[in-house]
Amino acid sequence: GNKARAVKAGIVAALIRFMKDAGGGMVDEALAIMAILASHHEGRIAITQADPIPILVEIIRTGSPRNRENAAAVLWSVCTGDFLQLKLAKEHGAVEALQGLSENGTDRAKRKAGSILELLQRIEGEDSMQNS
Repeated sequence: GNKARAVKAGIVAALIRFMKDAGGGMVDEALAIMAILASHHEGRIAITQADPIPILVEIIRTGSPRNRENAAAVLWSVCTGDFLQLKLAKEHGAVEALQGLSENGTDRAKRKAGSILELLQRIEGEDSMQNS
């Protein structure tokens, strides 16, 4: 389909660039497209390979309500079932950012934030078991 074609054409790298360029006026559109792609298997893989965690956490921390919601949706897609991405999210301060979002985000954003926080708590348990 079109999503797979867009992914193969390298759209994800361009979207990440737009997301990082806060003054460029394309953050909203880039994130909205990214949220659609993240719900699709090939899209999720391409997004994961593009090192999205730092910018997603940054947007969850400082973005508009809609962008925070979309960033949380993408982060949720990328982190679900991916221990490495969860660890990266944690290292980039996702817990703090998501706690803020779970308190004052949109309803959907609060749900996504809560889900990701649960996943992050779960890896904490696995981490301490591996280190003992």
